[in-house]
Amino acid sequence: MNIVLVHPEIPQNSGNIARLCAATENSLHFVEPLGFELSDKYLKRAGLDYWQFVDFSVHASWNDYLEHLETKPEGQLWFFTTKACNSYYQVQFSKNDSLIFGSESAGLPEELHREYAEQRLKIKIDQPGVRSLNLANAVAISVYEARRQFEQQVLS
Repeated sequence: MNIVLVHPEIPQNSGNIARLCAATENSLHFVEPLGFELSDKYLKRAGLDYWQFVDFSVHASWNDYLEHLETKPEGQLWFFTTKACNSYYQVQFSKNDSLIFGSESAGLPEELHREYAEQRLKIKIDQPGVRSLNLANAVAISVYEARRQFEQQVLS
C-alpha cells in the first residue's frame, strides 16, 4: 500500500510513520510543502535506524503524486479525515490502495475534500471534545485494519 502524507508538519509523527512503513513494507509518500526538512534530527530519531528499509518518495504537489500513480497498478484512493461520513470499517482495502492523510493542524486541503468526497473515511472518536487523533496513530490504525483484511482474504 501507499501511505501518503499531504503537507505533514511534525517530524516526529512522520518519523514514526516511516518506521511503521518499514515494518509493514508499505511505501511512504510525502506531498510538499513539508513542515520540516528531511534531514531533521527529530525525523531521523523517530525513524530510528530503519530508514534504510523505508521506500519513500517526495512529491512537489498532489498532481505529481497522481502522475506517479499512473505507472503503478491501479488502486483506490482513500482519504482519512474527521469530516467523513463513512467509517474505515465500511470499505475493503487492497494492496495497491493509497491511504491519504492531511497535516496535523489543518487536515486535508479543501480541494481534496471536494474532489474525493465519496472516498473520505473516518476513524470514530467517541469523546465529542476530542477533535482528532494523532497522525501517526491514525496511520497505524488504518494500516493494521487493511492488514487484518488481507489476512482474512487469505484465510477465506
